[in-house]
Amino acid sequence: MRASSLLRFAAVLGLAMAAMPGRTDAFTAAFSWAGIAACEKISPGFTLTGVPAGTQRLRFEMHDLDVPGFHHGGSIIAYRGDTVAQGAIRYIGPCPPRGVHHRYRWVIEALDAAGKVLATATATATFPP
Repeated sequence: MRASSLLRFAAVLGLAMAAMPGRTDAFTAAFSWAGIAACEKISPGFTLTGVPAGTQRLRFEMHDLDVPGFHHGGSIIAYRGDTVAQGAIRYIGPCPPRGVHHRYRWVIEALDAAGKVLATATATATFPP
């Protein structure tokens, strides 16, 4: 196979793989605990990138990596763009013991109109920041 043909094949394969349902490497999320007080139920704001086409709703769920048995919950919101406002998600906020830091991971699923998961993103940060 000639080099130009090989390069074309690699480019087509890369585009096809990026469009595959269930691929999660393109869908990312970022957030900050700045402005969030301990034990509050105010969710952080999020910035999303690579949200898959066809996304209608986003499911957010938070996990305490240091106390995995505690259920912080989350909620499903309508997808209205790549920015999710602070306070948009219902959940039990981070509340580690005074002087202790915990690591929290958000799992965000992009859902289509039927509720099928199109992609999953995660974002992790320590609280308090």
